[in-house]
Amino acid sequence: MSERILIIDDEPQITRVLRAALAAQRYDVRTANDPEEALRLFAEWTPDLVITDLAMPEVSGIDICRAIRRSAHTPIIVLSVRDQERTKVEALDAGADDYVTKPFSTQELLARVRAHLRRAPERVMDQAVDAGDFRIDPAAHTVTLSGLPVHLTPREFDLLLFFARNAGKVLTHRVLLTAVWGAQSAHQSEYLRVFIGQLRKKLQGASGKEYIQTEPWIGYRFVPDGLPE
Repeated sequence: MSERILIIDDEPQITRVLRAALAAQRYDVRTANDPEEALRLFAEWTPDLVITDLAMPEVSGIDICRAIRRSAHTPIIVLSVRDQERTKVEALDAGADDYVTKPFSTQELLARVRAHLRRAPERVMDQAVDAGDFRIDPAAHTVTLSGLPVHLTPREFDLLLFFARNAGKVLTHRVLLTAVWGAQSAHQSEYLRVFIGQLRKKLQGASGKEYIQTEPWIGYRFVPDGLPE
């Protein structure tokens, strides 16, 4: 059965173009031009992946992300323009897994769609990981830090899980990007920094410790027992 993809955008021209491109790859595609219709379709149709624009009138893509995250871990890709850096961060914090900057290549978007759909089932099969102050349960999609729950977006969760499985090792930007986002993102180190910054903020806010160390010009090291700030 074809994977289901829901496209949310208030510009009919964009939804037509994306629908044609995705349908040509044999995905089952539906579109929504307003948030109310989008959330109704999401609840009734249960798509495997959502693509949503950020800048929409009345209800934004950020609101869509929050609404979906109340009930599901479905991968979400947001579309944004170049000058929306702060909005991108808000969207990631609201539960988006990925963002693609307009104007974008259709081939790049298709590659990201394939990567997220490949990874979606893997979380269910993974076993819990205990590392230092952390317990990470992929099946339940939960993280506890010193026994207290930490709420992460799906992509932050994937990043922390990969760190925990490689605790103490220096992981290069390329290794992290390829493992968590796929080979098509292997050179986007700025993209990685956004997620690392958000993840650090949440972990330090919950514990007062530093768990992710920067290795200048190389990458990052995860210290599961943490270091004082």
